[in-house]
Amino acid sequence: QLQLVESGGGLVQPGGSLTLSCVASGFNLDMYAVGWFHEVPGKKREVRSCISASGGPVTYADSVKDRFTISRDKAKNTVYLQMTNLQPKGTGVYYCATGGNSFFASGCVGPVRWGQGTQVTVSS
Repeated sequence: QLQLVESGGGLVQPGGSLTLSCVASGFNLDMYAVGWFHEVPGKKREVRSCISASGGPVTYADSVKDRFTISRDKAKNTVYLQMTNLQPKGTGVYYCATGGNSFFASGCVGPVRWGQGTQVTVSS
């Protein structure tokens, strides 16, 4: 079964940090660009960061630049999102996703495979 599984979410105080993991099973994640997305109730799911298949080029939404770092570990078939200085507006469900050949070039638009998401709550 081809799937993405996120983990690492939880409750963190404002200013705190979390590292999310996105593990692929049933396929080689190395072949795909991966995006991390953030969703809050009533709002559109938005991309926060993308990493190319090579792991070289990466992009970040302006709202998370200098606070989030995306990376990949090919040996573990995993992509990570390190999040620092989290604020209450960062609360929500975080999803990882992969797409087609132009996924990274498009800014991670139009994902075709999603994980189930992991909840992040930033609250004191």
